[in-house]
Amino acid sequence: MAMSDPSGFYTSLSQGELMGFLEDKGAARRFYRYLSIVYDRINPFIWNEEMRDEAIGRLEIASDDRILDVGCGTGFATMGLVNHSDDVHGIDQSIHQLQHAFEKFGRHGDVRFYRGDAERLPFGDDHFDILWSSGSIEYWPDPPAALREFRRVTRPGGQVLVVGPDAPRSAVMRRLADAIMLFYDREEAQMMFEAAGFEQIDHMIQQAGPGTPRAITTTAHVPSD
Repeated sequence: MAMSDPSGFYTSLSQGELMGFLEDKGAARRFYRYLSIVYDRINPFIWNEEMRDEAIGRLEIASDDRILDVGCGTGFATMGLVNHSDDVHGIDQSIHQLQHAFEKFGRHGDVRFYRGDAERLPFGDDHFDILWSSGSIEYWPDPPAALREFRRVTRPGGQVLVVGPDAPRSAVMRRLADAIMLFYDREEAQMMFEAAGFEQIDHMIQQAGPGTPRAITTTAHVPSD
């Protein structure tokens, strides 16, 4: 798909030129080894149940829909998704995060967990009805590749929802943020999702409270033809 990229954002992103240090997989795993200890106590100040449930409300979920939570971490979003579907799966690259998810759901409970990579999902084509990912895209070394994987494993007509950090408005803060991990705005999100072949793309800004980091929540559909 040919598309305009006047800012060079998508081209640079594809080439890895904008990578922050936490977009290195090894660095991200080490980071979450320690963050996992306090993750569930810190998370509500950035991404809370109200925000999670508002995002879930943007999806049309049937009780038999097969859902994949990519970058499921300790299972915070997973806990919301199981209230809507009986067929929820979670995948994360951090075993330390997954261990906390096991504590909540059990290793052999209703949710099946996998250790794996967002850019190389271990599932066949068209395997899921809905794909969810919150708080994960900012650590991916190659977000365009991951979004193409999301489209591959989601059936035609299926839904994808991705939550990531909204870019700071200040140019100085944006440069500092980008040195850590990926931040992006609505225009850049639109560009990434269009390039990955999605349609019916919509964006919403969410925030836990005044002065807290903003999240950008994108919903999109896999073309049905």
